[in-house]
Formats: sequence, structure tokens, C-alpha cells
Amino acid sequence: MSIGFWQIAIVVVLVVLLFGRGKISELMGDVAKGIKSFKKGITDAPDKSESSEDKIEENSNSDNK
Repeated sequence: MSIGFWQIAIVVVLVVLLFGRGKISELMGDVAKGIKSFKKGITDAPDKSESSEDKIEENSNSDNK
């Protein structure tokens, strides 16, 4: 049993009728903001970890001298 086009169309129509177009667009905007902040957090994380790794290497090099 697979989901057909008409079943998806009925669900979409019901969601639009229940929530309205404004609420759905607001929700999608919030989802987009969440995705952007998640991507920003992922790209910022390696920079911080690299700097901490550099500090660890510097400390180990100074201990070896």
C-alpha cells in the first residue's frame, strides 16, 4: 500500500484549512532560521576546536623543551 497523489493533496488541503497560510509561512520561516543557526554552529565549532588543539600542542611542545 503506497501513498498516492490524491492522499497527499487531501492532507495538504486539510493542513492549510486548519492552520491557515499565514501560520504555515511563519512556521517555515522559523524552520529556516533554525537550519541557518544550526549550520552556523557547525561551521563555528571546528574553528574553536582547532584553536584548543593548537593550545594543547603548544603546551606539550613547551613541556618537552
